[in-house]
This record gives sequence, structure tokens and C-alpha cells, in this order.
Amino acid sequence: GDGAAAGNYTHASSGYSVYEEENDRLTESLRTKVSAIKSLSIEIGTEVKNQNKMLSEMDNDFDSTGGLLGATMGRLRTLSRGSQTKLLCYMMLFSLFVFFVIYWIIKLR
Repeated sequence: GDGAAAGNYTHASSGYSVYEEENDRLTESLRTKVSAIKSLSIEIGTEVKNQNKMLSEMDNDFDSTGGLLGATMGRLRTLSRGSQTKLLCYMMLFSLFVFFVIYWIIKLR
């Protein structure tokens, strides 16, 4: 009985046990881990703020692009309601021009 109890104490006179040394070591290890987790959580918070700012900027950019696209689609609708004969005439003239340019390039060879 006394041998087992005496084996648990490094300094029998001071009353400082092996368990207390182990507790001190584990406490210091825990303190180090808590400090690392604290700094990591601060870094994560900073990164989240930066990402939220970037997402907000992207949202604003998409809103402005959506407005521009909506305006362009409105203009296209206006054009499509207009005179189709004028548009068809321009397409035919362009096609004839391209045809003559290709014909002229083939003739020069």
C-alpha cells in the first residue's frame, strides 16, 4: 500500500504528485491549442468579411449588367416590331456584296 502511494509522488516531502505535473503539462497544451483556435477563428472571420464584400460587389455588378441587358433587349424588341422590309433589303445587299467580293477573289487567282 505504501509502495504504490509513494510511487505516485516524485517529491514525497513537497506533496507534488505526478498527476499534478501531468495536469500542468496538459493545461499548457490546452492553452496552446486554444490560442491556435482563437487565431484561426479570427483569420476565418477576416476571410468571411472579405468574401462578403466581394460577393456584394459582384451582386452590384450583376445588377448593373442585368439593367444593361434589359435595356438592350428592349431595343431589340423595338427593332423587331419595326419595318422588316428595310432589314431584309440590307441583308440582301450585304449578301450580294459578299458574293461579289468572293467572286472577284476567285477570278484573280
